[in-house]
Amino acid sequence: MTEQTEKPAQAVLDAPAAGSPRRPPALPAPRPLGERRTWPGTFADRLTEPLPGLRSLSRIAREGSTRPDPATLDEIPLLPCEPAPLPPVDADTAAVTWAGHASWVVRIGGLTVLTDPVWSRRILGTPARVTPVGVPWEDLPRVDAVVISHNHYDHLDAPTLRRLPRDTPLFVPAGLGAWCRRRRFARVTELDWWEAAELPSPGGGAVRFDFVPAHHWSRRTLTDTCRSLWGGWVLTDRHGQRIHFAGDTGYGHWFGEIGHRYPGIDLALLPIGAYAPRRMLRPVHTDPEEAVRACLDLGARRMAPMHWATFLLSAEPPLEPLSRVRAAWAAAGRPREDLWDMPIGASRILD
Repeated sequence: MTEQTEKPAQAVLDAPAAGSPRRPPALPAPRPLGERRTWPGTFADRLTEPLPGLRSLSRIAREGSTRPDPATLDEIPLLPCEPAPLPPVDADTAAVTWAGHASWVVRIGGLTVLTDPVWSRRILGTPARVTPVGVPWEDLPRVDAVVISHNHYDHLDAPTLRRLPRDTPLFVPAGLGAWCRRRRFARVTELDWWEAAELPSPGGGAVRFDFVPAHHWSRRTLTDTCRSLWGGWVLTDRHGQRIHFAGDTGYGHWFGEIGHRYPGIDLALLPIGAYAPRRMLRPVHTDPEEAVRACLDLGARRMAPMHWATFLLSAEPPLEPLSRVRAAWAAAGRPREDLWDMPIGASRILD
């Protein structure tokens, strides 16, 4: 592939006639797989809010308010974890299995796709897992693709990726391709917001991978803040079944825009944990009530909570996200069966 210089994609909306509803814009043509591109030196202009400064972080660290109260740790054995074999599916059926945190085994269009795969017990700067991985690595079917939301260590886990064949297709945010290629991955596709690529499906046609915005940020070292992008993914099969994987995100206007551009989302995988203290984490992590609001903004039929019950990253009690998301879902008047509050290791099949 030839080297290309890219300008950041911007949200260009249709201009409907006065008084008429906005029409979803036509989806862009898929980008070539494995295309090599040149990106801006920073994506800091995509931040929804400024990152907290050193003084703010130091105050929170001094207060010791970034870990659960020790009195709540007796809830850990009650965290839902029920590993079970993956259900059989065909190329026309979509299914999801929660491996823990933001790691899902998504089977769609005959492909097996991993989201933000973290099979490690420990990751840098984070306490060890409090629940086991929901799917043993040896029980996975052949992995056809991986999607990465951003480069934080609890979402981009090098030891887990090293388990994959180096010809596994990786779909990653803009600016993250060089990191993957240094680890000898040969089929790396970098995308900007609102861009897409397609992977052929064994059932015919293709599965479309659209990279969409999120309210978050990126950093892997002390010197690379916001040098790669962050976001979520919308996976669509040839029948139009759609799954939205939000990655790591705060609440904000992007959810409504994603729902407008991608109508008919069948399932939204949304984070509900790592939200306390709010003064620090509100811009980058949804709490359970915000996650339900995001699902409504997306127009998604169902919601599956994630990003909790795996690593204790923040100060809320371990079981609180589950009770709060159930209460928020009921308060929103949504059908109980459309909240897929699954135990780690459980699977659900989209009808």
